[in-house]
Amino acid sequence: MTRDYDQFPDNDNGNVLWQMVEDGNDLSEPHEVEFSIVFEKQEQVEKCALHLLHQEQKISFFQEEVHSDGSDLWVLNIHVNMILEYEDIADLEEWMTKIAQEFNGEYDGWGCMSYIYDEDE
Repeated sequence: MTRDYDQFPDNDNGNVLWQMVEDGNDLSEPHEVEFSIVFEKQEQVEKCALHLLHQEQKISFFQEEVHSDGSDLWVLNIHVNMILEYEDIADLEEWMTKIAQEFNGEYDGWGCMSYIYDEDE
């Protein structure tokens, strides 16, 4: 299969989606995608979480120890069931970045389950 650079541009998101296709994933099937925003303070993550819940978003958050000085980060995941299309991911990333900035957080990327299929099976 030849890569269509209109559908899978040569950037991080396009490369991830193309790799998923090469691994045998059907991108036309819905996937649960996690978009992550990180915060330095519990108060920030809680305010953002409440805002997203009012917008009927499915969320989860947790505290993650990351600094050698013992300080923590808070990670907020927004779970979106969607067909994996480049433009939709880019639009959601733009929206997540705005939400992160509004609540003094930082957008940290997206991910979803991907399967590697063995053609022999």
